[in-house]
Amino acid sequence: MNILLIYPEFPDTFWSFKHALKFVRKKSAFPPLGLLTVAAMIPEEWNKRLVDMNIGKLKQKDLNWADYAFISGMIVQKESAAEAVAACKKAGLKIVAGGPLFMSERENFPDVDHFVLNEAEITLPLFLEDLSRGCAKPVYTSKEFPDITKTPLPLWELVNMGKYVTMSVQFSRGCPFNCDFCNVTSLFGHRCRTKDTSQILGELDRIYNQGWRAGIFFVDDNFIGNKKQLKTDLLPALINWQKGKRGISFLTEVSINLADDDELMQMMINAGFDMVFIGIETPDDSGLAECSKKQNRNRDMLADIKKMQRFGFQVQGGFIVGFDSDTSTIFQRQIDFIQKSGITTAMVGMLQAIPGTRLHERMKDEGRLIGTTTGDNVDGTSNIVPSKMNAKALQDGYKKILNEIYSHKGYYQRVKTFLREYKQSPNTKKSLRVSHLLALIRSVYLLGIISNGRYYYWNLILWTQFRKPKLFPLAITLAIYGYHFRKVSKQNVA
Repeated sequence: MNILLIYPEFPDTFWSFKHALKFVRKKSAFPPLGLLTVAAMIPEEWNKRLVDMNIGKLKQKDLNWADYAFISGMIVQKESAAEAVAACKKAGLKIVAGGPLFMSERENFPDVDHFVLNEAEITLPLFLEDLSRGCAKPVYTSKEFPDITKTPLPLWELVNMGKYVTMSVQFSRGCPFNCDFCNVTSLFGHRCRTKDTSQILGELDRIYNQGWRAGIFFVDDNFIGNKKQLKTDLLPALINWQKGKRGISFLTEVSINLADDDELMQMMINAGFDMVFIGIETPDDSGLAECSKKQNRNRDMLADIKKMQRFGFQVQGGFIVGFDSDTSTIFQRQIDFIQKSGITTAMVGMLQAIPGTRLHERMKDEGRLIGTTTGDNVDGTSNIVPSKMNAKALQDGYKKILNEIYSHKGYYQRVKTFLREYKQSPNTKKSLRVSHLLALIRSVYLLGIISNGRYYYWNLILWTQFRKPKLFPLAITLAIYGYHFRKVSKQNVA
């Protein structure tokens, strides 16, 4: 059969990096790792074609070619997913759907023929077996968590790597923590299931052998969920794998307790990790207690962030306002924390209740849910009726945060704060390309000539050249990120 794998388009969000991508002539930040893995589970003799709608349009010739359409996506992609489903339905294609969006909102997609939900290692073989017998069911679900050491290598051959900024691999699923607002544990459980190191090296080899020489994202929701295995197995293997390689760096998501383990941090740096995303959420302890973010409590988070930066990590952070315990002071406290931390990529969102979370159940029981979540962390919306704070005060305070941290003055000041602290590891490998030179030229024009923030741009350029000349490429990259963040923030504030 001919299988068309469709990945819906992301709207213009914080993590889309759409405005920054234009500087390096790329189409998307990350490829659809889930669909590429599903493709490897489909019978080898079937023909497969990937349409990533972030790269190009879904064309009629693709629909005419296919026998079945497999669609997957996240909640934030729901609008594009609906368009893709409608196009497939019109073309008379049978539609198979899975992923977080369809797990949360399958009732909103009546035209989907088969929902293959939860983890595909379990549910997809059941569907394929029934399909071969001509008795495929409408819905396949499972409460089991599969052994991911049996997960096949993603079919990277389906991807045009030149259209992306970063490639992706997955080492683990699950998280040992139990944050109130997070659906990771409901999707993947508390126990961190990991792949074998040989699998990861196989995936990295396949990516590298196809010519990739840039960043690779370990998409784990908490990469350090199993520290012992990292220290004794994966990280030593990655350190060895990097020998003789060029241009490869790693980024991932971790919990803030990474700062407690100097040995682990140094091993990650030696393996090529130079960027980590951390859920900071709030500097207010009562808010952390409310959302069961125990790993962030009883610690100096600012000191932890600075420590990681000095080790050689760029720290990205997620922040939330709208907890029941928040008062009117939380907005300035968030601004002050973000500015002092030097976290340039600071994602600030209003609290949203995602289906499958304890927060969602509690809000439902209290009658405080307003429709469904948009899945967009920074669109300035919430599907929760505030408990104490006036809804307008919450929105106004949220807008204040975005206006200040992504103003030219606030953002460039934060970049300097970060660069003062940051100690770039000698293991950091970056390949210079023509696209980087073009990005510099475009940044000079867009940010240094026609922008009303050009004073701050040139101030950063001169400051970096005299104080931190080795970090000049990073300063330009962060200036370009700021351009994207300002665009998105202005849309949300408006």
